[in-house]
Amino acid sequence: MDIDPTQPWGTAIDYAGRATIVEDGHTVHINVTDTSLSSVIEPDPITGRHPAVYVSAQFTETGDSNVVLRGYGQVSVQPTDAAPVTPDPTAIQRAVAAAIADFRANTAACAALCAAWTTPAPPPETGEEPAPA
Repeated sequence: MDIDPTQPWGTAIDYAGRATIVEDGHTVHINVTDTSLSSVIEPDPITGRHPAVYVSAQFTETGDSNVVLRGYGQVSVQPTDAAPVTPDPTAIQRAVAAAIADFRANTAACAALCAAWTTPAPPPETGEEPAPA
């Protein structure tokens, strides 16, 4: 994924912290959120620290027989000292890379499972009667 140096988070996000990008042939949905319950960015009254910011990336692909595989990646950006989190232009890139790696792992696991459950071919017919048991 190419980082856009003109954007604080490395890619354009909307007012709600969402973006959609295409990476490695997949349409990946991005979400940038913090853990606060308020729209005002202020320190937690108990810990005195600003909330961390989480960047998640996820996508699904549908195959034959309605098989759906998912890729999901998440990174966190922690505040430093008593300051709020500053945008990390590599956070989205790292989340997308984690989602692609997760998707590839899920694809390999699904392929292995399908191979393990393959029905063996029936024995060829010889025209002979089976021996009595």
